[in-house]
Amino acid sequence: MMHLISLIQSGVMEVVNELYGVSLAPDDLTISPTRKEFTGDYTLVVFPFTRFVKKKPEDIGNELGNALLGKVAYLQGFNVIKGFLNLELSDQFWKDFLGDMYAKENFGFLPKNGHKVLVESCSPNTNKPLHLGHIRNILLGWSMYKILDAAGYDVVRVQIINDRGIAVCKSMLAWQKFGEGATPESEGAKGDHFVGDYYVRFDKEFKEEYSQWQKTPEAEQVFESGKQNGQGREEFFKAYKDIYFNEYSTWAGKPGICSCVGSRRSGNRRPLGADEQLGVSGI
Repeated sequence: MMHLISLIQSGVMEVVNELYGVSLAPDDLTISPTRKEFTGDYTLVVFPFTRFVKKKPEDIGNELGNALLGKVAYLQGFNVIKGFLNLELSDQFWKDFLGDMYAKENFGFLPKNGHKVLVESCSPNTNKPLHLGHIRNILLGWSMYKILDAAGYDVVRVQIINDRGIAVCKSMLAWQKFGEGATPESEGAKGDHFVGDYYVRFDKEFKEEYSQWQKTPEAEQVFESGKQNGQGREEFFKAYKDIYFNEYSTWAGKPGICSCVGSRRSGNRRPLGADEQLGVSGI
């Protein structure tokens, strides 16, 4: 496309010199894609020419347009909107342009630039099936990878497999402690509602346990030895909740689950091989 802009620039400079006896440089011309509400492909801003041509912008635009039709290949028409000359490309230009693209094996690919980037996408919720929103993220991630790769970057693709958020971890713990083998089918509940009920159960039971523990001599000793200057009990124990869970709570000790409750996210991340499609394998 830059080649086409160069052709238009050369044609404009030639006809301006022929019509008005003025020599221009490419930097003197403002050429941009035509706005979608107007007919045309590229637009030349004519207003600056009024400095050396004492005519209305519309008249200058019409003179330039007529002259350019005989000078620039692939131009098939033009129209003038005030001081803007909109140039229309012929269908043959687009046919030739697409043909040239197809003929070049690596069209659009840039040499490697030595920079590495990471693309992570697709984080399915483990308590319900994938939906269109997940597919959108899969396709966006794959597209970003392909675009960055074509732009010369060394792209590392990462996929989250079984992305267990903290809410799901809490639900798993509550189910282990109170579920007694219940399933969505046995309870007649949707899968996500079933998991949500155990999340609420965890929150209720843990708050009660933590509240009762704060009244014990053990909690008082922890407070006195760990408090900061001027820190009250409410502020201290609000910040101490995660530590309590991992060190004192009766909920702790469930292998493979508890480690994620005190963190923001737990899941298995792995780089994808060149032959894998992002977001498809492992789900």
